[in-house]
Amino acid sequence: MTGKSIRLERILNPKTGKTVIIPMDHGVTMGPINGIDKIRDAVSAASLGGADGVVLHKGMVKAISGIFNPHLALILHLSASTTLSPTPLKKSLVSSVEEAVRLGADCVSVHVNIGNAHEKEMLRDLSRVSREAESWGLPLLAMIYPRGERVKDEYDPNLIAHAARLGAELGADIVKVSYTGDPESFGKVVEGTPVPVVIAGGPKMDSDLEVLKMVKEAIDAGAKGTSIGRNVFQHPFPALMCKAISSIVHENKGVEEAAEILWQGEDWKDAQCC
Repeated sequence: MTGKSIRLERILNPKTGKTVIIPMDHGVTMGPINGIDKIRDAVSAASLGGADGVVLHKGMVKAISGIFNPHLALILHLSASTTLSPTPLKKSLVSSVEEAVRLGADCVSVHVNIGNAHEKEMLRDLSRVSREAESWGLPLLAMIYPRGERVKDEYDPNLIAHAARLGAELGADIVKVSYTGDPESFGKVVEGTPVPVVIAGGPKMDSDLEVLKMVKEAIDAGAKGTSIGRNVFQHPFPALMCKAISSIVHENKGVEEAAEILWQGEDWKDAQCC
């Protein structure tokens, strides 16, 4: 067993082959938004809810020193941009694979937006990180989205399938893409991608059932898990929302069964960490 496969088993549950990741890298993009303004509480809630891993930037890894659960996989995010930038779609590398190793990360992640004028630089960065991560035995999570002047609909199933395949082609071990909106089209995304595919959560949704329904459809279509941020850490009971999603991903529960976990919220006050 190689170092990479050992680390992958910390992210992809070896019993199910699936994962529940909570990305918390939004602070660079949008600042200390609700839910991650107190990052230690947010990470604790993810751990309490049974998440398999969290995505953090290097400064936040240092900020949670002393409270990090060793059973929670650490994914260091290497790329960034801000909403204040004149080119917010252009992601630049702000950390390195070597830094990830020094910080004890189990995996690195890179964000790429395709279909815009900056695609070339981001693909070059992804390829570079893929090569370096392989040499260090670190898995690579590629977050890839069709966004920009050449993209009319970023949820177009053909574009999402292209994005997922692109990540696999350039060496990603796990690919994160948006859900296409229905199981049939997302099944084709998974079929065309020979590495595990996980879904993004996107903007905060209007209802819990909407989130859980998306998760259930994606898993039934072949997704290997989720990487949902705001719809978890901005929930009134983030640990319970994480637990509900995990019940679908790892226990194959239905939407209504998973929702019952959330209805415990008033009786589980200690889970309200954010």
